[in-house]
Amino acid sequence: MTAADGAPSATKVALVSGALRELILDGRLDAGTRLVEADLADEHGVARHTVRAALRTLADEGLVTIAPHKGARVAGLDAEDVVALYELRTALEVEAAHLALARHGGRLPPTVHEAADVLARACRRPRPRWSTVSRAHGDLHTAIVRAARSPRIQAVHDRLTAETRLFLLHIRPHYTFDRLADEHLQLVADLEQPL
Repeated sequence: MTAADGAPSATKVALVSGALRELILDGRLDAGTRLVEADLADEHGVARHTVRAALRTLADEGLVTIAPHKGARVAGLDAEDVVALYELRTALEVEAAHLALARHGGRLPPTVHEAADVLARACRRPRPRWSTVSRAHGDLHTAIVRAARSPRIQAVHDRLTAETRLFLLHIRPHYTFDRLADEHLQLVADLEQPL
């Protein structure tokens, strides 16, 4: 089906889902906020079926919940969700780190160190932006996983990206930017230490 047949344009869907994703992940749309199709269609100048497709995309990423006859809302993470996500990410990333070290002579590749430095610089700017720090944080963890050269681990990890950024919003009040930078620089150093 093409856009001419009534299906939403993939580009429009991507634009709307991208705009909403950034609003959610920057904390400008709180958990539980209703996402009204008609309002979003007007706001973005698109048809409601384009908004529906964008909301489904965000639901697949874990950022939006859609309930029949109730509509869409910004997803939240309860304590159980946070623990489960943390456990899954830890399992994936620890195994990825072991594989990366084995495949790179006991050291993490330069891309991991560069990503850690980018995160530290983002955190230590005079006025850090949470969206920039969150993206740099994700890039560091992605670099660790990619260093493993395991397509399956990477595919599972990639599916958690948006939900992980949502998780970061929940821990944001408990972290300073300096602490986040220090902990991640130490993480990279610790990963390279022999057991």
